[in-house]
Parts: sequence; C-alpha cells; structure tokens
Amino acid sequence: MQMTEKPTTTLAEYDVTEQIGHLLRRATQRHTAIFQQHIGDSQLTAIQFVTLCALYDKGPSSQIELVAATAVDQATIRGIINRLKSRGLVLLSTSLDDKRKVIISLSPEGKALIEQTIPRAQHISQLTLGNLNPAEQIAIVYLLKKMSDDNGVVS
Repeated sequence: MQMTEKPTTTLAEYDVTEQIGHLLRRATQRHTAIFQQHIGDSQLTAIQFVTLCALYDKGPSSQIELVAATAVDQATIRGIINRLKSRGLVLLSTSLDDKRKVIISLSPEGKALIEQTIPRAQHISQLTLGNLNPAEQIAIVYLLKKMSDDNGVVS
C-alpha cells in the first residue's frame, strides 16, 4: 500500500499487534531491558549513554549540537544533561565565542564510564539481535537506518 492510498482494512480486520509502531515499541522495550540488565550501571539509561557517546565522539558540544547528534528533542536533552551533570559525568562551561551558549563536555568520570561501558554496549547490541541470523541482523539495521533517514521530514 502506498502512503497516498486510503487504507482498505476495516476495524474488525485491524490487528494492533501487527502494526509497525507496536512492533517497534516492543523491540525497544526488549532492547531497553537488555541494556539495563547488562550495562553495569543501574543509573545509566540508554539515552544518557547515547548522549555520553556523542560527547565522547564529537568532543565538547552545545545543546543544539547534542540534539542533532542524538536525535533527542531540546527539552529532553536538557533534562538528560542535568541528570548527567548531577552525577558528575559532564561539565558545563560558557562558550568563548558566545557567552549565552553553554558547552557540555565529558568529565574524567564520564569519559571513564563510557570507556568502561562501550564493550558492554556492543554485547548488548549482540543480545538484542541475538534471535536473528546474520543476514537478518544486517537487514534490520539497514532498514531501520532507512526508515530513520527522512532528513527531518514528517509526512
């Protein structure tokens, strides 16, 4: 069915458990449970880990740069940064170029945590994909990237 066509399924035929949103949510719940069980830090959430990884990869960043790097909205990233700061995992400073801009960077503790957890995160990805064969693993990663690559356009 192309997205321009009207759905032909009746309410009686509609099965929510077969819908992409439901399936993605279930897969996300499974991955989140695996992440929490194996990451080795009960206070670290998956999105906090992604934020720390972005800082590890890109270096000191503004909040807007973190929004772009993590695909997390502005309000949510602000809360994540505050929680990471309260744990001493990130440092906040004022930009030398623009005194209104806050720059977020990894603290030594944050860097150590990321270096400790990256091998665990790789194992978590393997566990998440564990019931798929190698071809299916490649396919799902490819398809999820393709679904996510909409250049910010929401239809």
